[in-house]
Amino acid sequence: MARREDDDSEVDNSDESESSETESRPHKKTKTTKSQAQHGSHLSSVPLELDTTATIQKGKKIQPVIVLLDQATLETVKNRKGLYELLNCDDHRDLCKKKLRKDPNTFRPDILHQELLALLDSPLNKAGLLRIYISTTKKVLIEVNPTIRAPRTYKRFAGLMVQLLHKMKIKAGNDSTTLLQVIKNPLSSHLPPGTRCFGFSCEGTLYSPVALAKTVVSIEPDTTGKTPPTCFVLGAMSSGHVTIDDHPYIEKMISISSYPLSGAAALSRLMGGIEHHWGVV
Repeated sequence: MARREDDDSEVDNSDESESSETESRPHKKTKTTKSQAQHGSHLSSVPLELDTTATIQKGKKIQPVIVLLDQATLETVKNRKGLYELLNCDDHRDLCKKKLRKDPNTFRPDILHQELLALLDSPLNKAGLLRIYISTTKKVLIEVNPTIRAPRTYKRFAGLMVQLLHKMKIKAGNDSTTLLQVIKNPLSSHLPPGTRCFGFSCEGTLYSPVALAKTVVSIEPDTTGKTPPTCFVLGAMSSGHVTIDDHPYIEKMISISSYPLSGAAALSRLMGGIEHHWGVV
């Protein structure tokens, strides 16, 4: 019996020594993989599954959301050196007042620049689910290639717009892909049959971004071509808003906030609502 107790005590001591050794050893940090980090987040279940289906459908023709940036002030003027510049309120204030006899504050092409960046940088555009058009105050209609990398600085953007207005088309430097081009009016001739159009105004019916997407956009991106796309018309001017008189094809005027927002902020809310609705992450 004494031997057994001794043996038991020896076994117990060995267990204690092993446990003490394991406690004294420094614990190695376990590396968390990307998938583990994603599964731990609140976006792990449904959106990621929908995103994988979107990548599967990349090769298919998907009906995109259409956005028209209306009443953009894109006009060129020749400076003293004989070079053409994009007319704006900062550099040509005296010219607007004396020669053109117009309010300089109406010439804000920087608003269009901000709105374009908001659209092109959105996940909806990167997923190939967006088409963009621009309409100027001079009734010039411009089609924007969604794959274009718009200039980040206003100065380069202004030079690009001057080149477009004079040459009517901008192509990529490495291939023959058309990035920007002037097309024939009206916009309705370029829309698929049955397209539903909605205008943005602070006086329109108020929706939250998600509620708006659920109301006017299809349940998921259509790959069959049976469901007509949705078109949103939003102003690119310093004051005012689009009207049904200017665009008779607009079905309803809507608002996306109870507060006055800039065009870029309104577009960001709109894109976010549609991305949430379609599961674009």
